[in-house]
Amino acid sequence: MPTYIKQGDIPSKRHIIFEKPEGGLYREELFSTHGFANIYSNKYHHNMPTKLLENRIFDIEHGQPWQNALIQNYKLDSRVLDRPGHFFSARNQLFYNADVAMYSAKVTEDTDHFYRNAYADEIIFVHQGQGQLLSEYGVLSVKQWDYLVVPRGTTYQLKFDDYQDVRLFIIESMSMVEIPKHFRNEYGQLLESAPYCERDIRTPELSAAIVEQGEFSLISKFGDKYQQSLLEWHPFDLVGWDGYVYPWAFNIQDYAPKVGKIHLPPSEHLVFTAHNFVVCNFVPRLYDFHPQAIPAPYFHNNIDSDEVLYYVDGDFMSRKGIEAGYLTLHQKGVAHGPQPGKTEASIGKKDTQEYAVMVDTFAALKLTEHVKHSMAADYPSSWLE
Repeated sequence: MPTYIKQGDIPSKRHIIFEKPEGGLYREELFSTHGFANIYSNKYHHNMPTKLLENRIFDIEHGQPWQNALIQNYKLDSRVLDRPGHFFSARNQLFYNADVAMYSAKVTEDTDHFYRNAYADEIIFVHQGQGQLLSEYGVLSVKQWDYLVVPRGTTYQLKFDDYQDVRLFIIESMSMVEIPKHFRNEYGQLLESAPYCERDIRTPELSAAIVEQGEFSLISKFGDKYQQSLLEWHPFDLVGWDGYVYPWAFNIQDYAPKVGKIHLPPSEHLVFTAHNFVVCNFVPRLYDFHPQAIPAPYFHNNIDSDEVLYYVDGDFMSRKGIEAGYLTLHQKGVAHGPQPGKTEASIGKKDTQEYAVMVDTFAALKLTEHVKHSMAADYPSSWLE
């Protein structure tokens, strides 16, 4: 996380008596990572967070594996898969491996369920919509084109102002989502040369504790399984918290891209890192300034990574037939690059006005049946003159 935060009322020391004014104890919960050896937060509840009334199986279907998918380049329109649902039930899984999974979702309705991804951090890219992320830590404002980074185990709700047109791209990480180490100095502060800084990061604001007894539905995701727990007390009952683990937001429009004399590799557009994959983004930028520069990327072969691009907005200079909400998958071992005419068309151009989210994985991705149902069958042959 970028910084230490302290909000609300907390005791002077960890793990000591913290009495309520009316008598009784606030309940401390240590929310830790990497076996108590990495960043953590301490949360102080009005009630024991372990109090539950019932556990039961909860069924959600996100997509079945596509067993005989070919190794080739893919283009798909995620909008074809739209179906009714709220911020977690509307998700359609597209690609996955042991490290990461990717989903698209068109959110059409609100829900009173609380949600917790127990095994994975989430990066939720808000392609369309605005609202609030509500969690134990407080209220986090949500804007269009935000990356929302939600640590695993966080109990939260995602609510939008209007459900007419809400679209999400979700990256589920089996490891901690981090700001790249080479963006930070030895004290953890973002460097002057980093493409964003602490001022660009938005964090929750703790609101008044909700101390309500009843039956509160929490849906927890454990890998591919879901479980519903009925809690005796409202989970947003914190009087205070401090630490380094909490949800936060960063907007893609606040990313400051690098510009080179000749074409820079995609790794220069890095935004987040995790184990065995990275997240990059493409934003409006000036093109290369060598007098003979070719702004379009060279043809390349991902011999050790699969590349997923989620297209957000603008004119995508190296691809034909792309609209916002489309995705491409370029798999390792298969060459790809600008489509016919795109290299020549880029020469002499001074800038680009495109937005896209890219996920590069270092283990091969598996595909779901959703890809088969939304793909353009002629994309692998689209480089033919």
